[in-house]
Amino acid sequence: MRLCGIDEAGRGALAGELCVCGVAFRAGFDASGLGLNDSKKLTPKRREELFEILCAECDYLCVFFGNKMVDEVGISACLARALRVILHHFYGCEFLYDGNCAYGVTGVKTLVKADAKVPEVSAASIIAKVSRDAQMKRFAALFPEFGYEIHKGYATALHLNALAKFGANSLTRKSFKVKKFEAGLFD
Repeated sequence: MRLCGIDEAGRGALAGELCVCGVAFRAGFDASGLGLNDSKKLTPKRREELFEILCAECDYLCVFFGNKMVDEVGISACLARALRVILHHFYGCEFLYDGNCAYGVTGVKTLVKADAKVPEVSAASIIAKVSRDAQMKRFAALFPEFGYEIHKGYATALHLNALAKFGANSLTRKSFKVKKFEAGLFD
């Protein structure tokens, strides 16, 4: 039985979409020697190289939730919905999600740091990250003053300063609170 690895990108971002990806290797695909790992441990260049290989050689599905949906139903509900979509899409696989919680979705096993330990989950991490990063680069053209192409919507000093100067925009997750930002402790 094939394994479908699942991971997400954009979970802790202050702006932009959440991307949850499921990946199952096709028969005959050998990932050994590729150096798959948690996407955060790879350089952007290496992630891009692996992304091209993985998209050509694996079955995958990315499920996106906009910032308004994240605000409306919450991050946990979005993750649960994504897991159900991926389970349906990859029916007949075993499922392993990076983390310690499957958000009430039965049939999904979890493993902390699976993105660094299990090739299918590493692949999901890479595809989710590269897909979301590309989307944030496209959004940067709409909001050049925010620098989304640099920080991808995460709570960096650059992003916090842009929020302080320009306020929230249509990509900002209004439900996410940043204590440092609210206290005025950014620079």
